Amino acid sequence: MKKTTAVSALKAGFENSFAALPQKFYDAAMPESVHGAVLEKYNQKLGRDMGFNFTKETPGLADCLAGNLVFSDAEPIAMAYAGHQFGNFVPLLGDGRAILLGEKSTPDGKRLNVQLKGSGRTRFSRGGDGKSPLGPVIREYLVSEAMHGLGVPTTRALAIVSTKEKILRPDGIHPGGVMTRVAPGLVRVGSFEYFAARGDEAAIRMLADYVITRHYPEIFEKKDCYHQFFSAVALRQAQLIAKWMQLGFIHGVMNTDNTSISGETIDYGPCAFMDYYDPNMVFSSIDTMGRYRYTNQSAIMKWNLHCLGICLQSLLGKTNEEAMDVIDAVLAEFEQEFLNAQKIGMLKKIGIERPWDQDVSLLGELLALMETQKADFTLTFRYLADHVRQNSNMTMQFQRLFNAPDAVAAWLKSWQRRLAEENSPEVIREGMNRVNPLFIPRNHRIQKAIEDAEIKKDFTQVHLLAALFEKPFTQQPEFTDYAQAPAKAERVTRTFCGT
Repeated sequence: MKKTTAVSALKAGFENSFAALPQKFYDAAMPESVHGAVLEKYNQKLGRDMGFNFTKETPGLADCLAGNLVFSDAEPIAMAYAGHQFGNFVPLLGDGRAILLGEKSTPDGKRLNVQLKGSGRTRFSRGGDGKSPLGPVIREYLVSEAMHGLGVPTTRALAIVSTKEKILRPDGIHPGGVMTRVAPGLVRVGSFEYFAARGDEAAIRMLADYVITRHYPEIFEKKDCYHQFFSAVALRQAQLIAKWMQLGFIHGVMNTDNTSISGETIDYGPCAFMDYYDPNMVFSSIDTMGRYRYTNQSAIMKWNLHCLGICLQSLLGKTNEEAMDVIDAVLAEFEQEFLNAQKIGMLKKIGIERPWDQDVSLLGELLALMETQKADFTLTFRYLADHVRQNSNMTMQFQRLFNAPDAVAAWLKSWQRRLAEENSPEVIREGMNRVNPLFIPRNHRIQKAIEDAEIKKDFTQVHLLAALFEKPFTQQPEFTDYAQAPAKAERVTRTFCGT
């Protein structure tokens, strides 16, 4: 395909601090032009929050977000990185189908990267076409925006562009798509691994200084700033993984190149929210060994952070022994922070704000019942709030989630007795409904939206779900069906990468 050279009259207010680093950190990269580009979805609220004065109808915007034109103040680049993929080190990865247009300073003082995904080949494409089918674009848009609505640190989605490109993948030919992704940062653990693999300690220090200045400025002047940097990254990741697990989210491909240094969820490939509770749930079609299963996510993040620590060795101690002591201490901090955040978060889901020692056992009993009875993860916690009062007259939606409803009756009574020591029923119920969503990106709903868009060119479900996920904790009676778990025949048990 032809590389874009045409410059738009549109200005986005871009800068590009990453492009100010030496060129070994990136490669200049222009998007490839496409035909039949249609701006199907533009996130007007996000655009407004970022300080853009565009609308979906702005002349030239669709072409800029498709890659046919380049914003007049963009400086497009593809970032270099390496990564451990399923435990195996790949020394050269990089943005193979993504191009960073620039950074936008927002009215509230944030600095956000704006990137096209599916915009064609770069130096890092490794023989790939650099494109994306429309389906993965829709999935990432909806899931990342849902995560934002759920209060999880995440990259955001600004736009979906459909194209008339024909994208060949192992399962057939698909229509093309380009997504505009927005992120506080796009530096990954794999970005450090790229230079560690080349023995370039000067580049590692330069990259660390860049990230500290950009994302952790409060520690820049500290004497032990690199130790504090490593610790701050680890603590953010511990809190992030706890939030994932409290929502039943499975990333699906937690490679080190998919681990953001700034602490957001990044790269929504074969991700999924579980329906019925299974601690060993795997959705990703490429995770054949279950490496990234639900309950292994904290252990994998600890492993990824160890990889980062090894890259930072020369900055963490005068000797390897000193550095390893720092790494071990930070990983212990990570583990403790995760366990604490996970315990507090999960107990809040059952209405307990002031934990007792035995509360962990009470929670464990419920999870065991959910597992054996195949109860829906999201709705179990949401409907549980209706039973805060003993002898509640509320509906029995909660117990109907279990194959043998009587099996959970005894647990309910124990739980209600415990809550009598906690707070008033009204306060407890309100608190539970603040942390337990009603609407999540159900796999079958996402798949239906993708199929409608790809086959029928109908984006109705995309728009509906995007609006629904803006308020995932709020009752929306007209969309009650969208809160329900899928029937057995509707379940989507495998999700796929779009590369």
